[in-house]
Amino acid sequence: MKKKLEQIFQQKVTGKVVLVTGASSGIGETISKKLAAAGAHVLLVARTEEDLIRVQKEIESVGGKASVFVCDLNEMEQIDTCSQQVLASVDHIDILINNAGRSIRRAVHESLDRFHDFERTMQLNYFGAVRLVLNILPHMMKRKDGHIINISSIGVLANATRFSAYVASKAALDAFSRCLAAEVHAHKIAITSVYMPLVRTPMIAPTKIYNYVPTLSTDEAADLIAQAIIKRPKSVATHLGRLASLTYTLTPSLNNILMSVGFRLFPSSTASVGKKEKLNIIQRAYAKLFPGEHW
Repeated sequence: MKKKLEQIFQQKVTGKVVLVTGASSGIGETISKKLAAAGAHVLLVARTEEDLIRVQKEIESVGGKASVFVCDLNEMEQIDTCSQQVLASVDHIDILINNAGRSIRRAVHESLDRFHDFERTMQLNYFGAVRLVLNILPHMMKRKDGHIINISSIGVLANATRFSAYVASKAALDAFSRCLAAEVHAHKIAITSVYMPLVRTPMIAPTKIYNYVPTLSTDEAADLIAQAIIKRPKSVATHLGRLASLTYTLTPSLNNILMSVGFRLFPSSTASVGKKEKLNIIQRAYAKLFPGEHW
């Protein structure tokens, strides 16, 4: 079955031009390599040129095709410049994967003097992604073809505690995507949100308790994106993500209780002061009940 899906994926992306943001590490790097191995021309976008060139060389060393575009996606002018450079170098873009993101794990009551956390998270996760879409979309509309994949979070479905800044930014992108999907339907452009569970990437490394909870590998995360490319659905989510969304819709008070228990079980991070964080038996059991959730 897996081999068959890989063959279908290859048929879908061979000869396609795919732009991936946050392509220098983690999920972005892994899906970029997967796409290139399947025959796509991958446009690698991130802010660190050295890391992008490393990924490009690794792709080219096994016969793949990749181009590097350095861009700080926090900066709107840089996104505009990068978009112009990209569109000048390729005839079109078939698939845009908005993967770059920033996550902050901090309770609201611990953020009273940190409004900048909300601003910078929204700047990258929402405004940066939207700005890039606004630049690429007219070209997809002109061709009447295209696929925009926005990497969202399981936290949007489950209302993850301590992640209000992160979840709010992803929820904003989610709402934007739903509105846009109807507007571009007649242009044969698909919009997909991938509600990604917790993935073991450099982004979560500072939170030491994540060393002891179930997470996806970047390969498994890339498989979810591949699923989105193959089927072009409105959304892709794990079983837990769909269940979390259902419980909030049908019994929001139950969802609130479950999230509240998790909030109390998993304290704020002490990584900043160098304290090791390990889980007790109850914490481990709870984490296994909700694999991939952000605590």
